[in-house]
Parts: sequence; C-alpha cells; structure tokens
Amino acid sequence: MLRFFSVLCVLALLAGCTAKEKGKGKESFDTMGFIAKQFDNTLATESNPTKIPRTIIEDGSLKTVGIYNWTSGFFAGNLWYMYELTKDDKWKNEAIKWTEALDTIQYWSGNHDVGFMMYCSYGNGLKFDGLDYKDILVQTAESLSKRYSEKTKAIKSWNYRKAWDGKTEWFYPVIIDNMMNLELLFEASILSGNQKYHDIAVQHAKTTMKNHYRDDYSCYHVIDYDTITGEVLDKATCQGFTDESSWARGQAWGLYGYVLCYRYTQDEQYLKFAENIAGYMLNHKNLPEDMIPLWDYNVADEGFTPEWSYNAADYPEIPRDASAAAITASALYELSTYSGKEKEYLEAADKIINSLLSPDYLAVDGKNKYFILNHSVGSIPHGAEIDVPLVYADYYLLESMYRKEKLEKGEKF
Repeated sequence: MLRFFSVLCVLALLAGCTAKEKGKGKESFDTMGFIAKQFDNTLATESNPTKIPRTIIEDGSLKTVGIYNWTSGFFAGNLWYMYELTKDDKWKNEAIKWTEALDTIQYWSGNHDVGFMMYCSYGNGLKFDGLDYKDILVQTAESLSKRYSEKTKAIKSWNYRKAWDGKTEWFYPVIIDNMMNLELLFEASILSGNQKYHDIAVQHAKTTMKNHYRDDYSCYHVIDYDTITGEVLDKATCQGFTDESSWARGQAWGLYGYVLCYRYTQDEQYLKFAENIAGYMLNHKNLPEDMIPLWDYNVADEGFTPEWSYNAADYPEIPRDASAAAITASALYELSTYSGKEKEYLEAADKIINSLLSPDYLAVDGKNKYFILNHSVGSIPHGAEIDVPLVYADYYLLESMYRKEKLEKGEKF
C-alpha cells in the first residue's frame, strides 16, 4: 500500500500535492499515483536494463542511453526510491534488475561519474534493502581513486579535451560535479575500513574549496590543473553561460557536495561552506519567486559575454532548470538537520518542492509520458536537452520527497 504520499492529499498536508477546484468541491491530486503511472509507462516501453531512460525526444518518445553514460544509475535509483516510498516489491524487483545491469561499471575508470552511476543504484540497494553490494561499491571506489593525483590533490573529471575557444587545452580538468562522487568514497571507506578513500574525498573537497569558488561563493564549472606542478592553469565553464557566471546546476552540485562532506566528517568548515553556498543561491537577485532557478544565475545580467555562440533571441523566455532546483531542495533538507538555520532551509526546500510538484513543472500535460518533471536543462551551450525532462531531475525530486517524509516523521535519513 502506498504510504504518506499515496493518499489523495491536500496542499496543507504535503507541499506540492495540488488541489483543483471543481464545481463547489475540491478534487485532490494523487501525486504518487501519477508518479507510479509515469514509471509504469517507462517500464512498459523499455524492458532492457542496458537501454536506460534519460529524457524524451521531440516527438515525445523515450530516449535511452547505455550503461557507460553518466546518467545510467539514476533510473535504478528512481526505482529504489519508489520502493522505499511505497514498500511495493514491484519496484524493488525492477530496481534490482536495472541496478545489476551496471555490474561492469565497478571496474571502469574512464571518468569520474562512477559515483553517480553506482552509488545511486547499488548504494540505494544496500541502503534500502540491505543487499550484498558492499564489495561492488568498494571496487567502484577503487576504480574512481585511480583518477586521483597527489600532484593536483583532486580527482580528474574528464580526460583531455579543449575549451570553447578551440585552443585552450585541458589536460587535467576537474568539474564542480565531481563533489557528488565523494559520497561513494566516504561510504566505501566505512564499508572496507580503508582510510584511503576517505582521505582522497577530504583532499578533493579541500582543493575544490580553494580553487573552484569565488569570494561570493559562486563557483567555476571547470578548473584545469598542471599535471606536473599541480598549479591551476584555467578557470572556465563548459555548460554555463560564461566562464565567470554561475551555472545553476553546478551551484547545486557544490552545495550538495559540501553538505555530504559535513555528514561524513563533522568538520565545521564544510558546514559553514555549505551555508555560504546556500546563502548565495537563496539570496540571489535573479532567483525567481517560485525558487526554480534560471539555468545560469547570471544569464540575465549585463557584462557577461559567453565564449560560445549565444543568441538571446532564441530564448525569449530564459529556460529554468528543474534539475538544479531538485538537487538544491534535497541538499537543503539535509543541511537543515545540521545547521542553526533549520527553519530557513526547511522553508526554502518546501517551497522548491511545492513548485516542482505543481502543474507548472509536474508533467501532467500528457506530452511527457515517462518522467515526473518537465523543464530541465542539459547543456544550452551544446544545444542539448533544453527545456526537457531529465532522469536525474526526477531522482533528486524523489530523494527530496523521501527526506521530507523522514523529517516530518522525526526519523533519520
């Protein structure tokens, strides 16, 4: 039986469960019923767990990716959260199937995204059902640790590539997204007793704190390091508006990353740093009233000139990024449990979730049959996945809903 979110809920009970006027009475919206229907549609359309849902294409059909895509672990993670929120074994059985299709990733060190791929899948399987995934997670951490350098004191995100100018070469690019992979390392250290993984995570967090962030706690997307000296060679963007702007999803990754660093270390410097990042985001002059950010916080500001070809006329309405909002909400729910600003962070997270679970963002228009949310942004500079549903937006929405439920019950998550 669906619990908590399953009942026909009213807005006063759960932020985001909308009540629609119909005649003289009210017709409540079954949020979890809607979400289950979307996932049922997805599973009915694609049963091969090596073809993993990521978004939709223009005609509304499902777009899938292979197991080596950085988003490959999120759909399994969504199924694990469905199981945890409903306790329906149907979702657990599907979650196991889609998780275990990723088995070979534990040995892959092709980029840093193995944290996303394996912790959102296998990590949740261990957490929510106690499955024997310990060795797989530890092996994945070992693979990830191969990308760490004592010279740079950071985990290499991407392999060699060039910047937008086509000239600047990045030999050791580290992106802010990499903060999300530290959870795998911290957890693997606990599971294995190997301090190495913990130490790499801590050092990477410190290096990122030093080099990725500006004085106002906005962050660069990409920092390139000299492989010999470890010195910073370039500070840039790849998916944001400009090198000096603040890409919304990058800000969310950083906030979430430093919150989890505090969870595992109890080091006050990470808590303070997370609070400062949150302050930048929540008090930004360009944050819309509904708290779903523009895809870049500075895209509407004068004085920011993109390094890539950008035509403002193509975007008469600046795209929002629901994925950045969902990540932020999840991070704020956790941050509220550590900070003296509990009320502020809870209210902000609730407002974000209320907005996401409203008809403005929830995929209730019938055009998107497979995902929960509309209106996310992949990469505008690449012209990719603009104003579409994205699997990771759904993942962090479900995680936020799970965390909200736990907090309202006075339970730990």
